[in-house]
Amino acid sequence: MDAVRYWLALLALLMVPQAILYWFIVHPFISTWRRLGKGPTYALLTLMYVGCGYLLWRARGPLLATEYGTNPWLWGPAALLYIGANAIQMMIRKQLRFSVLAGSPELEAGGKGGELLETGVYARVRHPRYIAVVLGVAAWALFTNYLAIYALVPALIMGLAGVAWFEERELLERFGEPYADYRARVPMLFPRLGARG
Repeated sequence: MDAVRYWLALLALLMVPQAILYWFIVHPFISTWRRLGKGPTYALLTLMYVGCGYLLWRARGPLLATEYGTNPWLWGPAALLYIGANAIQMMIRKQLRFSVLAGSPELEAGGKGGELLETGVYARVRHPRYIAVVLGVAAWALFTNYLAIYALVPALIMGLAGVAWFEERELLERFGEPYADYRARVPMLFPRLGARG
């Protein structure tokens, strides 16, 4: 079990910071990436992703030095968080293709790609992906029981709050008044459970 926990902790360590970094590089500089084009943008972002992954891999020893052992008492809460994260992800996947999840509409020339989603889970909350990611990483932290993965959870929450701010700015620019109306009706991160999609 210790080996499984270690490899899952390492996977979280390699993936989570890079996902946040990816969106912090895309959203604030979206006009630059649009001018560059999708191919070169994805090539540069992939190189960045691989480079950061390499640096995190090299630092894995000190970063994963503090672990608290296997604790079956944490598995129940971890399973509940993981189930919640997957339930939200399944709702999202009904509405979003992989290209949308990877940011393809943001990179469309002229900045008018994609469509404004206002139904399904998006009728309840504007950023359900962020909720699912936080729940999933919290589940991962409880299961792996490594200090570095616990530390990723608050860092992830703060990072996603910043990413959401940049994304909201980009969506308002891309969709204009319809997005402003949507933003006024639908909460950012804490869903209105009674809303109909």
